[in-house]
Amino acid sequence: MTVVTAGELNAQTPNPADWSSVVQQADNQDLYFYTWGGDQQTNAYLAWTRQQLEINYNIRMTHVRLSDTADAVSRILAERQAGNLDRGAVDLLWLNGENFASLKNNDLLFGPWAEQLPNFGLVNAEDNPDVRTDFTLPVEGYESPWLRAHLVFYYDTAYIDTPPANITELLAWAQRHPGEFTYPRPPDFLATTFLKQALLELADDTTPLYGPVEDSDFDAITAPLWQFLDALHPLLLRQGRNFPANGSAVRQLMADGEIALALSFNPTDAVNSVLRGELPESIRTYVSNRGTLANVSFVAIPFNASHKAAAMVAANFLLSVPAQLRAQDPDHMGGTAAIDVDVLPPSEQRLFAATRQSHPAAPALMTDNQQLQEPHPSWMEALEQAWMARYGSR
Repeated sequence: MTVVTAGELNAQTPNPADWSSVVQQADNQDLYFYTWGGDQQTNAYLAWTRQQLEINYNIRMTHVRLSDTADAVSRILAERQAGNLDRGAVDLLWLNGENFASLKNNDLLFGPWAEQLPNFGLVNAEDNPDVRTDFTLPVEGYESPWLRAHLVFYYDTAYIDTPPANITELLAWAQRHPGEFTYPRPPDFLATTFLKQALLELADDTTPLYGPVEDSDFDAITAPLWQFLDALHPLLLRQGRNFPANGSAVRQLMADGEIALALSFNPTDAVNSVLRGELPESIRTYVSNRGTLANVSFVAIPFNASHKAAAMVAANFLLSVPAQLRAQDPDHMGGTAAIDVDVLPPSEQRLFAATRQSHPAAPALMTDNQQLQEPHPSWMEALEQAWMARYGSR
């Protein structure tokens, strides 16, 4: 009989089809999980995740907080250029959109592995095909879903009776209520999401947005967006002379009473803030009546990750019922589960139903026909660059 030492086991490439072997290999491994670190509740959730992985799998997780996910992408690329093919710093990375496209197109991801995770069946991919695409790009098992999110607006009923129902109405509303709205400065993710939402609502034909930007007439397609922003900016807080850095800064402006209408890519953001006493009880949340941008957040394993087995075990844990339940619970993370709750046993469905927020500030449950799919990732950078060229010097 051949005896495999611990060192030899760690050197093997883990095979997700042999899950017991993956778990065995992950035992006593480190795990460096890189994520955007700008949200307090997400960071607290990942601290709990770290504890669970250590207790249940003897994995020592380090949460590496990023100000920009692109920094991790650049690090992985630099490691390959330096010949580091199996000792990478990044074991697991929270990403989607242009960062996924960059890694996948440059063969910088390990895989495929995601659909072989034991808990992947809980996402019910056959009925939820969006877990198999990332900003129009096929995932092909190179990343695993984690959470869902969509763009929402929230407002203070103490000052607003009827909020603008869509982007077109937003401009007319801002003309009546100057200084009561703003959005972050690109390239912040929420800022670019707002630009994409506006373009999807204003463009005469959205079909080109779902292909590479270089295949389209960018100036013609985006002309309605710039016309809209040219008219909107003088009506923003501080006449659009400067913009908040991110969604947290926008929320603080709302808390300080400087604006009465705000936006977020977390549909329960306003509810969580009300529950924490940061926003008043008069806050309400809604989505555009023309549909709202929605996407799935994923985790991926770089091609040269040092601890691939631990990364797969962590990704599988994030899809487990306890982890998804805690992620949805407003007392903890307050996100939207990536798994399909309808496939769970009735007893577990009731647990998720209990976390669904009946708070007055909570948005109505979004239906499938309200979801606007993310454009091709190339549009994200193109819109950011065009915005900076037009407005960045202000």
